[in-house]
Amino acid sequence: MDVQLKRGLLEICVLAAMQHEDAYGYKLVKDISSCVTISESTLYPILKRLESAKCVTVYAVEHNGRLRKYYRITEAGRGRIRDFLAEWQDVMRIYRFIEGGNTDDEG
Repeated sequence: MDVQLKRGLLEICVLAAMQHEDAYGYKLVKDISSCVTISESTLYPILKRLESAKCVTVYAVEHNGRLRKYYRITEAGRGRIRDFLAEWQDVMRIYRFIEGGNTDDEG
């Protein structure tokens, strides 16, 4: 898979994993791994980009005597998911074209 395409999809998966509850890194890897392989070394740069883009916020909570970073999706992050879902029909139209099939919305 194209690196840029996979990168964009992984960012959306990370955001989607936080839609219902805040999460820390290991939990995100575990949750996302049910649909796509991701390692912690891949996850943390994604989280940093999402934080820079104001799609997530970060806070720390003590857990077993150590601080654990939790990530919370923001309204901007939810907007990224909405935008992705709205554009998905265009992606499927391109997919059908590449596959040699129909490009209209009916097929």
